[in-house]
Amino acid sequence: MSSWQKKERILIVDDAATTLEVLQRILKAAGYQIFTAPNVTAALEILENTALELVITDLKMPKVSGLDLVRHVRENFKDTEIMMITGYPSIEGAVNAIKIGAEDFLAKPFTNEELLAAVKRALDKLKTRRSGHATGEQAIPVHKGFIGNSKVMHRIFIAISKASSTPATVLITGESGTGKELTARAIHYGSTRSSAPFVPVNCGSIPETLLESELFGHVKGAFTGAAESRAGFFHAADGGTIFLDEVSDMSLAMQIKLLRVLQDKEVCMVGSNRARKVDVRILAATNKNLDELVKKESFREDLFYRLNVITIFMPPLRERGNDILLLARHFAAAFAAEQGRPAPRFSDKALQSLRNYDWPGNVRELENVIQRLVVMTDGDLIDVPDLPCLMRFSALRKTGFTRTLAEVEAEYITNVLESVDGNKTRAADILGIDRKTIRQKLKNSN
Repeated sequence: MSSWQKKERILIVDDAATTLEVLQRILKAAGYQIFTAPNVTAALEILENTALELVITDLKMPKVSGLDLVRHVRENFKDTEIMMITGYPSIEGAVNAIKIGAEDFLAKPFTNEELLAAVKRALDKLKTRRSGHATGEQAIPVHKGFIGNSKVMHRIFIAISKASSTPATVLITGESGTGKELTARAIHYGSTRSSAPFVPVNCGSIPETLLESELFGHVKGAFTGAAESRAGFFHAADGGTIFLDEVSDMSLAMQIKLLRVLQDKEVCMVGSNRARKVDVRILAATNKNLDELVKKESFREDLFYRLNVITIFMPPLRERGNDILLLARHFAAAFAAEQGRPAPRFSDKALQSLRNYDWPGNVRELENVIQRLVVMTDGDLIDVPDLPCLMRFSALRKTGFTRTLAEVEAEYITNVLESVDGNKTRAADILGIDRKTIRQKLKNSN
C-alpha cells in the first residue's frame, strides 16, 4: 500500500513544540494524516470535531495531564486508540497509562522504528476491536419476575414469600423505580388470592377530587357528571388485592376514609348511605418516609400503624452490586428481540461504567438507558463511548471550577430528564423537587 493511501488520522498532543514538529514529520512521511495540539484543552476541541484513529499524548502537561486525556478518549471515543509518550519514564506512569486505556507507552528518546512499530500496533488493535470480539454471557437468575442474584435481593425474595403466606397488610417502601409494584404483584400471585384480581392504583396520579369516587365508586347523581352508578377499584378487587401506590399522596381527609375501610372491611360509594362489605387485601407503597410525615402530622399515625403490619424495603439499584449487569443484559436482550435483532454485547469497560454509576432513577432509569443504547448503537458491541455522557469520564471537568451552581444543577436535571425520557413527574420524584421547580431551575440557567 502506498503511503498516500493510508491516511489514518493521528492527533499528537505535547506541550513541547519541537516534539510536535519531529513526530509530525516522521508520521507524515509514513503516510498518516497528522493533527497537533499543544495541550489537552486544544486536543479536546480537535477530538470533538474530527474522527481520529489514534491519539499520541505526552504524560506531563500543565493543568490537565496526559493520563486524564487517555481516560477521556477511552471513555468517549469508541473508534480511537491512544498511546502515551514521556520524557519522565516510570513504572508507575506506565502502569497507570495502560490501566486506564493507553495501548502503548513509549519513553523518550525512542527511534523512528520504535515509534512506527508502536503506532502500527495501536492501529492493528483498533482494527481488531472494530471487528468485534466474543464475550461470555452469564445466566440471568429470575425469581418471581425479578432479575437479581445479590444478597439484598435474596432477602427481598424471603420477605415476599413470608408476606405471601399471610393475609396481613404490607407496606412497601423505597425510592422511585426500585420495583415496588413488582413486589406487590409477586406477593399477590404467591398468595391464596392469586386467581382473583390484582388492582394497582397510583394515588398520586388521580386528582384529589376524584380519588374517593375512583376508589369507592359512586351512585348515579352523586355529583355533576355522574350519569350512572359506577363501581370503584375496591369493588373491582373484591376477593383479591388492591395495591395503593404512593399512598402518602392522599389527603388527610382521604386517609380517614381509607382507615375506615381497613377497620370495617366495607366501603361506601359516593352519594350513598349504605356500606358494602368487601374482601380485599391491601398492599401499599410509598417513596417517602412515613415516619417523618407522621411527625409532621401530614400522615395519620393510626393509618400508618394499620398499613405498616409488614414492611418490605426495596433497595436502590446502586446497592444491588452485579444485579446491575444482569439487568442490563436482560433489558438489552428484550429490546433487541422487539427489533428482531441479536442481543448486543457489552464491553468489559462498559459494564464497569454501568456498575459504577449511581442510578438515581434505579431500575426504571437503567431500563430506559439500555433501550436507548439498543436503538442508537450501531453494531453488536456496546462500549463506553456509547453510554450517556454522565457515565463517562470527561477531561473537560478537570479544567477548573468555572460553572455557576445554576449551570451544574441544570446539567444534572437535564441528565435525569433524559434518563426517564422527559417525564417530568418521574424526574421530580428522583430529584426530590416538584415539576414547577424543575422548570424554574432550567429557566434560570439560560
